[in-house]
Amino acid sequence: MMPILIGLDVIMLASPMVGRTTAIMIPLIQNLKSHVSQCQAVVLVPVYEAIRQIQKFVLALSEFKKVRCHSCTGDNRLQEDTVHPCGPLVVVGTPDLVLDMFKSGTLKPEFIKTLVMDEADEMFLRGYESTIGEILRKVDGSTQFILSTSTMPKEVMETTSEFMPEPVRIVVTDESRLRGIKQFYVSVVGEEWKLDTLCDLYETLTITQVVIFCNTRKKVDWLTTKLTAREFTVSAIHSGIDEKERELAMEAFSSGSSRVLIATDFLTRGIDVRHVSVVINYDLPVRKEGYIRRIGLQDRFGRKGIALNFVANEDRPMLKRIEQFYSIKIPEIPMNVAHI
Repeated sequence: MMPILIGLDVIMLASPMVGRTTAIMIPLIQNLKSHVSQCQAVVLVPVYEAIRQIQKFVLALSEFKKVRCHSCTGDNRLQEDTVHPCGPLVVVGTPDLVLDMFKSGTLKPEFIKTLVMDEADEMFLRGYESTIGEILRKVDGSTQFILSTSTMPKEVMETTSEFMPEPVRIVVTDESRLRGIKQFYVSVVGEEWKLDTLCDLYETLTITQVVIFCNTRKKVDWLTTKLTAREFTVSAIHSGIDEKERELAMEAFSSGSSRVLIATDFLTRGIDVRHVSVVINYDLPVRKEGYIRRIGLQDRFGRKGIALNFVANEDRPMLKRIEQFYSIKIPEIPMNVAHI
C-alpha cells in the first residue's frame, strides 16, 4: 500500500476480513532498516490471543528479510530479541503490555518509526483510551501512525485527530462481502425455544463445522452444558476461560474433532477460524457493527457459507437495525431448510 510505504499516516476503515493486516504489514516490513537492531515498529492489538497470530504473520511475510518480531506475552524478554544480530524488530502487544515496556526502558521510543493500532474501535471499547494516549505521547513526533478499525466511533475520531491531523483515509465497504453469504433469520416465539430449535436445525442441515455466537460468557457456558447433555461434541471459547483451555478448544475445532464451537464476540477479535460453513447467531449482537465480524468468519479465506440468526419477538428491533445499517434484507429461513 503506497501511502504506508511512503510514510503517510493512514486510517483504514474496513471489516476484519478484507485483508487489512496484509495491506498494512507488507509495506511496514519493507520500510524496516536492516542495519538498526532496535525496535522500529509497534503493533497494538486489543486482545492477548491476537499477539501470537500477528507475530506469526509478520514472520511469515518477512521470511527472507530476517525480521525479528517480539510478542509481549510475559514469557520472553525484549532484551533477548533486541541484541539479536538479525534485527530489525517489530513489537506486538496489547496497549498495557507495550506501555509497561516503555516505562521499564526496554522499549526505546526514539527508534520507533511506525505505530499501528489494530482494531482501534475494539481497544477503545475495552478501556484502553488513556493507555493509548500515554503511548502516543512517548513516541517521537515524526512517528508514522496507522489505524485500522471496523467502525469509527466518536471517541476514536477525537483521539486520532490529535495525533493524525491529515491522515490518508481508506474505506472499504462491507456490502459485497455480505452478499457472498446466504443470510436467514429463524423466528422463535421466545428465548426458551431457541435450544430446541437449534437442535432441530442441526439434525436437518448438513453441516461440516458451525460457530454459534452468544452475547455473554454465562450463556456460552450454559449452552455448552445443554448441548453436551444432548450428546453433541462441542467446544467453547470466551475471555473467562483459561488460555490453555482456549488453545485446546481451538485445536479441537481446527482439527475437526469438535464440529461445534460456541463463543462470544471474543472469537472475532483477531482469531482465525477455518472450515466454517455455518455461523449461527444464537443471540443477535449487541452492537450492529458486530454482525459483519461474526458472519464474516466464513469469508476470510474465500469460502462462502450460511448465517442463521435466531430472532425472538424481543430481537426484531435489532434485526431491523442490522438490515438498515448494512442496506440488506434478511429473509426468514424457508420451510425446506435442507436445500439452503
